[in-house]
Amino acid sequence: MTPRYQVTLQPDFPIPGPNNVSWIRCRPDEADEVISEARAMIAPRHLPVVWVLDPETEPPDFADHLAARGIHPNPHGFEFAAMVLPIDATIEAPHVIGLEIRDALADLPTFRSANAAAAEAFMTPFREDDPDVIAMLERRRLNSLAAGNRHWLLALVDGEPAGAGGLALFPPGGAAVNGGAVRPKFRGRGVYRALVAARLEIARQAGVAGLAVWGGDMSRPILAGLGFETVGWRRFYLDTSTT
Repeated sequence: MTPRYQVTLQPDFPIPGPNNVSWIRCRPDEADEVISEARAMIAPRHLPVVWVLDPETEPPDFADHLAARGIHPNPHGFEFAAMVLPIDATIEAPHVIGLEIRDALADLPTFRSANAAAAEAFMTPFREDDPDVIAMLERRRLNSLAAGNRHWLLALVDGEPAGAGGLALFPPGGAAVNGGAVRPKFRGRGVYRALVAARLEIARQAGVAGLAVWGGDMSRPILAGLGFETVGWRRFYLDTSTT
């Protein structure tokens, strides 16, 4: 974290998004310096990143500075709604025949199943049986447990992985919902809603004020139907120069 920006890197999650530059607040004459400085910090890790802009980003034309350096809107998802839900909201967990929700951080096989389900839902290539990938997933699982504030849930229907969803708790302020996804063959049954309801209950037990989430084109209407209110936006710009 610096006074002008924040860099978040997760080497065992080597895709842009988890790896990002955000909370950019600098003078117009500092914009190019910030881009160079952040890139120099990230490059030794050989990770792609996204630059995340929000309504308070300074200078307001920072996207123009990114474009001048070859950093353009992320083709896999550019603008997301910043959405919130108060902790006293009610989300009725639907009755889904055969549904079971498990703690995906409990063991490596469950964690692998949750990640494979999410990868299919997001159409992300996933080398499920690669030993290096398995070792990377175990490090990620152990890091999540060590953090102490993270949850990762696996939804099964009749014993088959159907979807997954994450939650990061920041009491007493709030909790960040992330990674909610359902495999195509299980969509339309209420699995997504059940995952949101389960995470709301975890957040309620933790005593936070509410949930926050970035809603994309697919999830935004569903989340709005569950009571989430849009309060802002985030825009993502893909930078592969650091790989």
